[in-house]
Amino acid sequence: MKRFMLLMTLILIIGGRALAGEVTYLGHIKPIMDSKCLSCHGSDSPEYEAFKAEKEIWLSKSKGPRMDTYSHLIFYTAWPDTGALMRRLDDGKNTKDGKPGNMYIYLGSTEEERQKNLQLFKEWVGNWTLKRWSEISKKELDGIKVPYMRR
Repeated sequence: MKRFMLLMTLILIIGGRALAGEVTYLGHIKPIMDSKCLSCHGSDSPEYEAFKAEKEIWLSKSKGPRMDTYSHLIFYTAWPDTGALMRRLDDGKNTKDGKPGNMYIYLGSTEEERQKNLQLFKEWVGNWTLKRWSEISKKELDGIKVPYMRR
């Protein structure tokens, strides 16, 4: 009986740590987005297709595609614009030329803060891939764990 109780206690402790350590959109990603990204990717930014149609006009206004809601953000992870979020936020350690994505610099005011925030995004996404939809395998796509329901 003591062994059973000890085993159950360990399972609860380990399980609780796993749940407490899970990176979620509401608990981790949204606060980063709110403070670091939404001045350019907020509700006054264009939808993806409108941005692409008049990219130079929007860029001259310091606006990128809209990413202020959960559904807008996940558009850029698994599908339909597979890997776009990862390509933009990557620190360059996953590229042949070592060049970071064009939005990496905005993840924080110091390299330490950028790395911390990047790690949160990586944990939230799961399979951190820079591949596009046409390049990614089913197995790699299955590794992207961003849930299609917000939590």
